[in-house]
Amino acid sequence: MERPPAKLLDKARYRIRLKGYSIRTEQSYVSWIRRFILFHNKRHPQDMGKNEIEVCLTHLAVNRHVSPSTQNQAFNSLLFLYRNVLEIEFPENINAYRSKRCVRLPTVLTKTETMKTLSILRAMGACSWGASYS
Repeated sequence: MERPPAKLLDKARYRIRLKGYSIRTEQSYVSWIRRFILFHNKRHPQDMGKNEIEVCLTHLAVNRHVSPSTQNQAFNSLLFLYRNVLEIEFPENINAYRSKRCVRLPTVLTKTETMKTLSILRAMGACSWGASYS
């Protein structure tokens, strides 16, 4: 008696374990593969290609506002799915909209910025320090 073919997510788990990836990577990749399939109304990834990958990754950046590292994780999960599980050549030149890194403001002022701030406060009468800072 033959065994039924392995389900896609089980096959993905098997390939991830075969490559020695961590359990957290397995959980993450399987989760992203599942989300990709559900995003496209349960279509099999074998029936999808470059356009569907681009739409899904763009959706993550534009509508879900995920961080660049999260979008990269989703991309790498799909890359693994196509190359290692389905053994299909992954489409080249994926042109999905990329998430942007947040602009970080400095949390510490330079000495010059501090002196300028204190002189403005002193001029406004907000500083009651008598000492001169230079």
